[in-house]
Amino acid sequence: MPLWNSFLIAFTALLPLINPLGSAFVFVGLVGEAPPSVFRSLARRIAINNVIFLAVIELLGSTILNFFGISLPIVQLSGGMVIAVMGWNVLNERSAGASSRNKEEETGSRSEIDERSFYERTFYPYTFPITSGPGTLVALLTVTAHISGQNLTQSILGHVGVLLAVIALSALVFVCYAYAPKITKSIPASTAHGILRVVAFILLCIGIQIAWNGLSMLLATVIRR
Repeated sequence: MPLWNSFLIAFTALLPLINPLGSAFVFVGLVGEAPPSVFRSLARRIAINNVIFLAVIELLGSTILNFFGISLPIVQLSGGMVIAVMGWNVLNERSAGASSRNKEEETGSRSEIDERSFYERTFYPYTFPITSGPGTLVALLTVTAHISGQNLTQSILGHVGVLLAVIALSALVFVCYAYAPKITKSIPASTAHGILRVVAFILLCIGIQIAWNGLSMLLATVIRR
């Protein structure tokens, strides 16, 4: 079914990029010592922000591409290559904490963030870029463009599937962030990274498949000429 196919593709493509477990290590480091109620409240706000943020990108993805005059095959080819490279990079990371450090580097100086109110920073940097960074947006736009090339019914079901994947991932973000202190103490970073390596391989395959679909469409136009 288009709905579940798009759900699985979006979920698998976005999981290693959103990386709820890896992001939880960064999140607990930025928040520091705080009561459990603060972590739960922040997690709830961040999860809601993440759903709204990615839903807007998902719904306006085609409009953004049309505005810049970017065709679907080009998006599939370039976006698929980017996704494949992301998967390859995760597969070849030697340090178990590399993904977490990458997330932390995107936020800038930790001391600068610590001086501000936690609740004022629920969108930046907690939602973007800690939870959903630039790589997540690229992957989402690519998956959305891939779905938009289908007929109307399949396209609608595809978009619903992507939205369900975003909601499911945001629910995982809520759980990981709400219980970040306990999770970071009980789950070794190496174990979480090992799971992500398996997902990263699937992400690599998805990226190559999407890139091939775009390349096939471009080659078909050349052959017809």
